[in-house]
Amino acid sequence: QVQLVESGGGLVQPGGSLRLSCAASGSIFSIDAMGWYRQAPGKQRELVADLTSGGSTDYADSVKGRFTISRDNAKNTVYLQMNSLKPEDTAVYYCNADRVLTEQYRYLEVWGQGTLVTVSS
Repeated sequence: QVQLVESGGGLVQPGGSLRLSCAASGSIFSIDAMGWYRQAPGKQRELVADLTSGGSTDYADSVKGRFTISRDNAKNTVYLQMNSLKPEDTAVYYCNADRVLTEQYRYLEVWGQGTLVTVSS
């Protein structure tokens, strides 16, 4: 089974920085896109950023210029560098991997369990 392991969440003050990491474990041959979603209290889950294996990126307007997504394809790991954090960024952040190919299976979509980011003074 493919598993996404997230780390880096926690409490940070407004204006601070945080880096999230997500590693896909298992006998993986390839992954198409990896990205980050978030769900704030009372809000729907939304795309934060994603990155395809070809290098194309997509960011939510609310984080553009503050967040940077990067990826290590050899390690099947995606990162989210979050700078100039705002209280509005408080949410559970979920890692996502699309079209994961393993020795035995093809996974359309795999989700992590989420990591909480709290931005507060």
